[in-house]
Amino acid sequence: MITTINKYLSLVKFSHTIFAMPFALTGYFMATTRGGGSFSWTTFGLVVLCMVFARSAAMAFNRWLDVDIDKLNPRTAKREIPAGVISPQNAMFFILVNVMLFILTTWFINRICFFLSPIALMVVLGYSYMKRFTAMCHMVLGVGLSLAPIGAYLAVTGEFALLPVLVSVLVLCWVSGFDIIYSLQDEDFDKSQQLNSIPAWLGLSGALRFSELLHVIAAALVITIGMYGHYHWLFWIGAAVFIAMLISQHLLVKPNDLSKVNVMFMTTNGIASVVFAVFVIADMLLF
Repeated sequence: MITTINKYLSLVKFSHTIFAMPFALTGYFMATTRGGGSFSWTTFGLVVLCMVFARSAAMAFNRWLDVDIDKLNPRTAKREIPAGVISPQNAMFFILVNVMLFILTTWFINRICFFLSPIALMVVLGYSYMKRFTAMCHMVLGVGLSLAPIGAYLAVTGEFALLPVLVSVLVLCWVSGFDIIYSLQDEDFDKSQQLNSIPAWLGLSGALRFSELLHVIAAALVITIGMYGHYHWLFWIGAAVFIAMLISQHLLVKPNDLSKVNVMFMTTNGIASVVFAVFVIADMLLF
């Protein structure tokens, strides 16, 4: 049983939840402290479950859809489905279960979340097709993860607001930027298979410049959020760490040296999301 669970946790790269979950929690506490909503452990738990179910469905679908591509790529050939650890049929069953659980969970939150749940699923599942059509696939991934803060805010208030939308745009730029850096590893493979990506389109140097632009916008949004939200010193500590992690990615990864890509992907972005969320939430709760 434990072995089976570990297989599916590996399939969906559960550890990567660290990227979006902190921003979902930021959106939740933004709603309870700034949006007029009240804290509820039930709603809090439902928001966390929505994140887990939606992300698990999206990641598993990506692995299921790309199995033939992953078999050909030395970097991905050992993933669970192409390696035969999990069958395509079992993976699809897992996807369907998570999709249904996600929709069911939104039903228990509020009507707007329930009615918007199919759109959210279209975005997070649709990302997997994008590399077949557009080099902007990284931006679609960013949109998918950017739903976390605004979705959590909606779960509490049932209404849209500018502040969580700004946080969502921040997540979009941040995620799209680091996904471009991560995809540098597959530039040659993407070209050989006629797959679309920013590195395959612009080359390594051009892709890094594109990523830098997105991260400059992300840094500007962090500052804008702090000023618009009238946050205090705890926010600015988190903001400084977040921006420092953005800068470090571009100091670590160079067109002629991709050896630090994995360090960048997990370590710097994990620190960025967790530290930023902790300090922002603390600022909202304490001031």
